[in-house]
Amino acid sequence: MKKEQARGIGSAFSGTMDRRGFLASGAALLAAGALAAQSLEELALPEWTSRADKKVRIGVVGGRFGLSFHWHEHPNCIVEAVSDLIPDRRAQLQGRYECEKAYESLEKLVLDPKIDAVAVFTPAPDHARHVKLCMDHGKHVISACPACMTLEEAAMMKEVKERTGLKYMNAETSYYRWETITARRLFARGDFGEMVYSEGEYYHPLIGYGRDALSWHDGKKTWRYGFPPMLYPTHSTAFLVGVTGERLTKVSCVGLRETVEPAFQDNVYNNPFTNGMAMFLTDKGHPFRCNVAWNIHAHGERAQWLGSRAALYMEGPAGQPFAMKYDDGASVAALPDYWREVPEKMRYDKGHGRSHAFITAEFIDALVEDREPAIDLYESLAFCVPGIVAHQSSFKDGEQLDIPSFDRM
Repeated sequence: MKKEQARGIGSAFSGTMDRRGFLASGAALLAAGALAAQSLEELALPEWTSRADKKVRIGVVGGRFGLSFHWHEHPNCIVEAVSDLIPDRRAQLQGRYECEKAYESLEKLVLDPKIDAVAVFTPAPDHARHVKLCMDHGKHVISACPACMTLEEAAMMKEVKERTGLKYMNAETSYYRWETITARRLFARGDFGEMVYSEGEYYHPLIGYGRDALSWHDGKKTWRYGFPPMLYPTHSTAFLVGVTGERLTKVSCVGLRETVEPAFQDNVYNNPFTNGMAMFLTDKGHPFRCNVAWNIHAHGERAQWLGSRAALYMEGPAGQPFAMKYDDGASVAALPDYWREVPEKMRYDKGHGRSHAFITAEFIDALVEDREPAIDLYESLAFCVPGIVAHQSSFKDGEQLDIPSFDRM
């Protein structure tokens, strides 16, 4: 079906209309909606099939977030070993991934010559250092987000990737939310026209606070204690960068300072901010609003993409429904089914927005096919570096700052 046909017929009626005209107009809108719905179903790719007999032997590090992936269920993957500093978590990883071999640390795991790749799900401040360690030992890497926390770490990751030629992927869930998959494919098809404006939000109430279970565990502060919101921007920025491929080049960010909670008075980050509300400009001249907030009565991730010819709205925690609206009056209220794009054993809901099966499949498929993953190092840095600069802007009362590029030269 051609794009013009897929977008449907007619527009909403206006002015005085008799009953026959009203019914005819309603039928036209129903037809437009049906064509648009069929158009979205065409976005799904063919059934997943194995591309080769190759097996990727992976090591999985980090027994919390690292438990929620599908490595052992991918036909081209073998979990060769697992690791966590805490024995109970090592045992949980072994049980989840049906793996007998376990190491006490990442430093020991990377010495295993049988391991081709490492899944790094360690604390965020360690990601860049651990990625470099793995690549220096000849391993491909997928890591949790953010990829890094400073501009110096971004430069280091770019250097080690380009020096070794190894593959890196970021396990950013917003990229593989089904709404984002839909927006990305519709944008590539031209349905949006020009992507005039978009928004991305990530709200996680009270994370970073001393009374939060993820920030204070077994009587000790975790890496999340007092964590700067804009250093964890990727759940929001991926909604734009991962759809249009644009780069965020300028930012003005306003931060909310916490004046009571001890976690934001004294933390290892010297961070006073619980919320960050940023306005970005892209290399195509488009505005993008990005919010990341811990002290707010809202929860979850949400985006909306507003183009010159169509708009897509994610469902939200306040009850907002998913909707796709076209400029000719057509609309769609349901997402396509993308499960057939991953191996059959992996077709169940895990991770933010059913994303983890797709992250798993993309990393393993990329290694099997000897290609760069969709969220390669350059995309990953384009997700997180803008947040680093936004955090700097917060200390300058929202002064607009330039964002450096770490793309391939």
